[in-house]
Amino acid sequence: MTRRNFNTPKVARMSEAFPQAVITDNYIFLSGMAGLDPVTGKVASDNFEDQVRQCFSNIRTILEEAGSNMTKIVKTTIFMVTGNDFAVINKIYSEFFPENAPARSTPQVMPFPAGILISVECIALL
Repeated sequence: MTRRNFNTPKVARMSEAFPQAVITDNYIFLSGMAGLDPVTGKVASDNFEDQVRQCFSNIRTILEEAGSNMTKIVKTTIFMVTGNDFAVINKIYSEFFPENAPARSTPQVMPFPAGILISVECIALL
């Protein structure tokens, strides 16, 4: 099995300590992504819905740059700081996955730094 780290300059990195993704022979594993503005590298908005949309846009960009796409995602884990936002997540999730949504876990976590309200990691086929 081959393994390589993957980063694209089209999406702001969460940290230089780890890659945006790791690619193996048949899969791409995305590190936790947030709703960071790709130009400024800062949180796109303090609004939860805006952050969720930007987060999934960032995921789409990374997947496409790596040669995959949103329809190939098989599992997502959505980490959110408040349990009151499931309706927003479900609405946006259905927009990005109108058919054949991937498996999903959505744990509530302690607050993230820098105003980040959500982080999503995923596994996709190449």
